Amino acid sequence: MTTKPIGIAVLGLGNVGSEVVRILTENAEDLAARVGAPLEIRGIAVRRVDGKRGVDTSLLTDDPASLVDRDDVDIVVEVLGGIDVPRKLILAALEKGKSVVTANKALLAEYTGELNEAAEKSRADLYFEAAVAGAIPVVRPLMQSLAGDRVNKVAGIVNGTTNFILSAMDETGADYAETLAEAGRLGYAEADPTADVEGYDAASKAAILASIAFHTRVTASDVYREGISKITSADLETARSLDCTIKLLAICERITTPKGKERISARVYPALVPHDHPLATVNGAFNAVVVEAEAAGRLMFYGQGAGGSPTASAVLGDLVMAARNKFYGGRGPLESKYAKLKIAPMGDILTRYYVSMQVADKTGVLATVAAEFSKRDISISTVRQEESSENGARLVVVTHLAADSALSETVSALDELDVVTSVASVLRLEGT
Repeated sequence: MTTKPIGIAVLGLGNVGSEVVRILTENAEDLAARVGAPLEIRGIAVRRVDGKRGVDTSLLTDDPASLVDRDDVDIVVEVLGGIDVPRKLILAALEKGKSVVTANKALLAEYTGELNEAAEKSRADLYFEAAVAGAIPVVRPLMQSLAGDRVNKVAGIVNGTTNFILSAMDETGADYAETLAEAGRLGYAEADPTADVEGYDAASKAAILASIAFHTRVTASDVYREGISKITSADLETARSLDCTIKLLAICERITTPKGKERISARVYPALVPHDHPLATVNGAFNAVVVEAEAAGRLMFYGQGAGGSPTASAVLGDLVMAARNKFYGGRGPLESKYAKLKIAPMGDILTRYYVSMQVADKTGVLATVAAEFSKRDISISTVRQEESSENGARLVVVTHLAADSALSETVSALDELDVVTSVASVLRLEGT
């Protein structure tokens, strides 16, 4: 074993950064044996230097740029969060040929092209397993294990906060606001939960997964997005009656247009999922990703999708790979973007719909509602009328597959009908 250590700079000392430093320190001997050289922390960048960090204060600095620039730093671990500052720091590291390990999904989903080009130009490594689903290994299997296969679909639950909320609503019957508050008290939801509950976090992860799976650059702006804030306890009750539950899904898949053109769909939204589907059983703050490939078939990855320790585990896995490459002179996999597939508009996607509406309780309402679906050649699978405490009745319609654009037009038309008081909920069905 060489006595020359590999220098590590850690940017950020929050939940993840603290765990990364702890594991690096406590498992130093094992990690050195796995890499072939000792891993030595050169410095830890924090916003404010104080003595309450539980680490050697001589390692702390509030000048991350200078730390990244040091000649004795070989690998930069970025767990700061945010976009602008980490982007500059990562680019500076890559341009100097330093390898980078990051858990920053928002940054990758926005600037994956720029970061990968910088890494390729300087022949540096860029690893980001922790950016998608915490401890769950899904990035590396897509990039390496399935590199010789054709992936057709990647779908899953990639946000623990929303999964906790929906699972709790389903189990307890509580409403969204009450369950969100409980998620906050338990530490599952941030003080500002918008990124989670409105689907932004999941959309960033979907962009990363689609880019890798389909060898095409996909950014967060390419991902169709809806959140869970409009889901009601009544929706979950009706879902149970249909032998389903509701999950916020990230779905990335290849589709073929009517003209035979291959396209990519990347989308995030709450959907009804049948109880016999593998994703229906994923509850609490856990994540799961299902990959469908032509030769490998269906693969499912399941586990802790967030939290300091699980995410740090993924960061350390990447760090060991990057350090081995430094020691042996190898390189990690480069970005694969040869396919350059176009993104299909959401309107072209074939989906099934669940539409819940408040209607007048009188003769002819069902025929009037059904006519709007028929006008757009949408076949109805199930109709349920439920008593309502309000003036009227609750009507639930479940459709067969149809173009999302036609379904969207139908929902807009229903909202204009005199016999429809309001369209309360519109959800899609997946996995049926």
